[in-house]
Amino acid sequence: MQTFVAYTNALELARSLVPIIAALKKHSAEQADQLERAVSSVVLNVAEGARRQGKDPRRFYAFANGSASEIRAVLDLAQALGWSLDDARARQLLDRELGLLWGLVHGKRMAPR
Repeated sequence: MQTFVAYTNALELARSLVPIIAALKKHSAEQADQLERAVSSVVLNVAEGARRQGKDPRRFYAFANGSASEIRAVLDLAQALGWSLDDARARQLLDRELGLLWGLVHGKRMAPR
């Protein structure tokens, strides 16, 4: 159940980042590309981890967690550089995703929301 929630939240996060990626391209095509690749990695690694057996899923969830942290870094860097982005919703979804991934990586069961 937690994996399904992490996957659907990751997709919602990706949707919320579409206008941010477009806005970032005006400042830095490189950072926009980095953000797009990071969110793609989150979605794809959560999906792949959900299909794995044994301890292997945690490896994919850890990759997704690293990519989610990279999303935060891109958003933080944009803010530090003074690039105005409407990223409040994306940050809210990102925080939730990081919490869900922490639970998946560390094997903690979380109550569904």
